[in-house]
Amino acid sequence: MITASNVALAYGKRIIFQDVNIKFTPGNCYGLIGANGAGKSTFLKILAGRLDPDKGTISKGSSQRIAMLNQDQFAFDTHTVLNTVIMGHEKLYKVMAERDALYAKADFNEEDGIRSGELEVKFGEMNGYEAEAEAAVLLSGLGIQEDLLHKNMKKLDGTDKVRVLLAQALFGNPDILLLDEPTNHLDLKTITWLENFLARFQNTVIIVSHDRHFLNQVCTHMADIDFGKIRVYVGNYDFWHQASQLHFRQQETQSKKAKAKAEELKSFIQRFSSNASKAKQATSRKKLLEKLTIEDMPVSSRKYPYIAFTPERPCGDVILEINGLAKAVDGVSMFEDLSLTVNKGDKIAFVGMNSLAKTTLFQILAGELEPDQGSFRWGVTIKNAYFPKENNEYFNDEELDLIGWLRQFAPVKESESFVRGFLGKMLFSGEEAMKKTAVLSGGERVRCMLSRMMLSGANALILDEPNNHLDLESITSLNNALIDFSEVVLFASHDHQFVSTVANRIVEITPDGIIDVMMDFDEYLAMKEKQVADDSLCLERRAA
Repeated sequence: MITASNVALAYGKRIIFQDVNIKFTPGNCYGLIGANGAGKSTFLKILAGRLDPDKGTISKGSSQRIAMLNQDQFAFDTHTVLNTVIMGHEKLYKVMAERDALYAKADFNEEDGIRSGELEVKFGEMNGYEAEAEAAVLLSGLGIQEDLLHKNMKKLDGTDKVRVLLAQALFGNPDILLLDEPTNHLDLKTITWLENFLARFQNTVIIVSHDRHFLNQVCTHMADIDFGKIRVYVGNYDFWHQASQLHFRQQETQSKKAKAKAEELKSFIQRFSSNASKAKQATSRKKLLEKLTIEDMPVSSRKYPYIAFTPERPCGDVILEINGLAKAVDGVSMFEDLSLTVNKGDKIAFVGMNSLAKTTLFQILAGELEPDQGSFRWGVTIKNAYFPKENNEYFNDEELDLIGWLRQFAPVKESESFVRGFLGKMLFSGEEAMKKTAVLSGGERVRCMLSRMMLSGANALILDEPNNHLDLESITSLNNALIDFSEVVLFASHDHQFVSTVANRIVEITPDGIIDVMMDFDEYLAMKEKQVADDSLCLERRAA
């Protein structure tokens, strides 16, 4: 259990939160949610003892261990993968390191023998003899191959490093587990593994995540940072959304009633305060007015951008024909003999373990890469717009402000006021529109790239991981915009809810070719699960 008592934090005049009193209890998983900048990651750091609040205290049991997902991918570059995971349990790792150092001594003496005996007892009490096996199981579940276990972390790519750091946080059954965006860079199979792991976890979990399906699957409570407070709701993300909307409407209704009552009392007082026969009633209403509490509706930190894709024209009969495409990157084949026909109304989710294969295909279709073999043809009525996973090249001119940046993509006839209005809809209002592109956050850049797509008038959208860096409100707006879009969408995303609500066709890129099915994502996952079960049954029968 971990408790926050009267916790407050402010940066200058900006209050992040105040008077926070929360008890996080074992057996529960709390989703910590709020708009970008609301203080989610900051609050996790306060709970972990890595940041001091301006006021208040954090308390936990004296013997309880906190584990927090490390965000620094380079912190363990000189350590092996296996040791990096075990380092998640700091006390155990120190005992193990001292024990190994003693046994490695050439002049091992009697004193060393006594000390090694003490260390062996501590090592056993902390389940040290099972540490490497537990670490290996975690790493396997997170998709790290066995041949990487004894390699140094610096040999791994960024995606694998993230998985190892997640295993480090999960290692050793911590009493309190703090996870900041644990599903980033994970494929759907690994996310499912993590969901199952957390479902079995018996201690306290607090998670920051922008993945709505993940929050729905694992959370028993939601801790909502808004209005400078943290309010806890029992239930998962969907329940929070319904309950918070109901709570807000009730507050709004009470506020309107109070204001209407105040106006009624003021009107009566003004009309009859000078009337002798009504003076007593007017005085009585003055006292009622003084007692009446009218609270202004608090201003939420949550803001939803206006996202809508409006095609200049509908798609014709020919959308996209792909014939025998092949491409290798750095000598590694991404796909071979890939053929596909895109039809009217298709919203295709491209899935598969190899995210680079999907990115490579999208770059070819957008005209940014040449295939090694094969061809593709867009129909004459088609205008496509591309959202790349990496957008650095679109922001090379760091001296441009947002108005100047978006003017590059707006119709020539449109004025600066049109561009300002468009930026306002995407939450860049007032002075925000004068920001230099050099200082934009990841989420702000994504909103800029979506604005560019919206101005294109395209009837075929290609989106490569558009959810990355967005807060839940922006993801919801984008999700709804793609559901409402009447033409063609080709996209890749690791967000289960995003894929399941947008896609009507699934294309999986595998080492052996593609699997192309006309069904929604949940039906596809059920089909895959059945295939795995059937294959396992066949193997069992053959073994028998």
